[in-house]
Amino acid sequence: MVSGRETSRSFLYHIMTYEEAVTYLFESAPLFQHVGKDAYKEGLENTYLFDKHFQHPHRKFRTIHIAGTNGKGSCSHTLAAILQDAGYKVGLYTSPHLVDFRERIRVNGKMIDRQRVVDFVIRERSFFEPLHPSFFELTTALAFLYFAEQQVDVAVIEVGLGGRLDCTNIISPDLCVITNISFDHTQFLGHTLAKIASEKAGIIKPAVPVLIGESHPETAPVFEMQAQKVGAPIVFADRQPEVIQATHTNASRVEYKTRNFGNFAGALTGFCQDRNTNTILAAVDVLQKQAYYKIDEQNVRNGFLRVCESTGLRGRWEILNKEPLTICDTGHNQGGMTLIAEQLKRLSCSQLRIVIGMVNDKDIDAVLQLLPTDALYYFTQASVKRALEAEKFAQQAGKYHLFGKTFKDVESAYKSAVTDASPTDIIFVGGSTFIVADLLASCFKEKSIF
Repeated sequence: MVSGRETSRSFLYHIMTYEEAVTYLFESAPLFQHVGKDAYKEGLENTYLFDKHFQHPHRKFRTIHIAGTNGKGSCSHTLAAILQDAGYKVGLYTSPHLVDFRERIRVNGKMIDRQRVVDFVIRERSFFEPLHPSFFELTTALAFLYFAEQQVDVAVIEVGLGGRLDCTNIISPDLCVITNISFDHTQFLGHTLAKIASEKAGIIKPAVPVLIGESHPETAPVFEMQAQKVGAPIVFADRQPEVIQATHTNASRVEYKTRNFGNFAGALTGFCQDRNTNTILAAVDVLQKQAYYKIDEQNVRNGFLRVCESTGLRGRWEILNKEPLTICDTGHNQGGMTLIAEQLKRLSCSQLRIVIGMVNDKDIDAVLQLLPTDALYYFTQASVKRALEAEKFAQQAGKYHLFGKTFKDVESAYKSAVTDASPTDIIFVGGSTFIVADLLASCFKEKSIF
């Protein structure tokens, strides 16, 4: 005899679509990228309950753990691409997504099946609903479970927020990477670089090598102290740099000259990638010293050149159009925007047009003071609750002599910039991950390799 509960589950199975399942996840567990601090849930209690319920799936595959303020996504995707080229079956867990929730969970670049997301909601909601989990707790549990089911060899796991209390921090990785430390999410992580570093250092595990991408006088002692405390070998990538020279010949090409990996081209051409590349190569060097990892120079070359097609990475100094040259980038804090602004200033064009918006919990002034005053601005707002209203943003920007028009949404702002532009102009779209997400969803989804 079929129980009422089983009948109910069967009924749900047949009527719930993927879109409904994702909407359920978004609405049942507040999504940080939409609502901010109200979605943040401190502590690992739920994570351990999920882990026990699913019989510890993260123990069934190897992991590499990546934290930091900026560069986590680029480093995670590029390492995954290198490992894939070396013949490993690779899980990749990153956040946030731009267009489709499934971007967060991939195996060898392929997103998790839509039906698997539906099945997870239907089969497990009776377990997780009483726990009132966060969206990220649910997504992390699904990712670990899926990677175990897919029998991946290794999963590259990107920290969501911070490190110490992040729900990815139950793994026992082969390598911990902390890309860099800058000011972001200070309401959760602290208002000094040392305090932020202390939270990020929480991923450092006993006897597990830890690689720090960029050292800083205020943060290096924090990492060294934590590594010494738990007996973790520590390496600072910028103290023994692999990248000898990075040559950006134009907006879409970069050539690297390195100490131990030869010369090669990178598909990611933002200025920030020079530092990321140094971090990634140092990480590969650490992995090559471990018996399990067989990675050669050609794997590295292919990984850097094919990272976007191999892993689906988007929104990192991405060239969307050539005439006018149109670029988008997800950099959204002071550290990220510093390099974006520098790169924009070096580009030659008739007129720089910037479509920009930010969220209301960032240091707006720190970003605005970096931007070029000779650009024309199209102030807009993303379709998330955290978005700063375009009118308020424009008023604040005026204090820094940044002027332009305001628009209610990204699509209308972008289309206005295109209409105004000549073929020799440059259009840049950014300021927030969500601005780029709205752009890709509305105007460039057809170019997606999702």
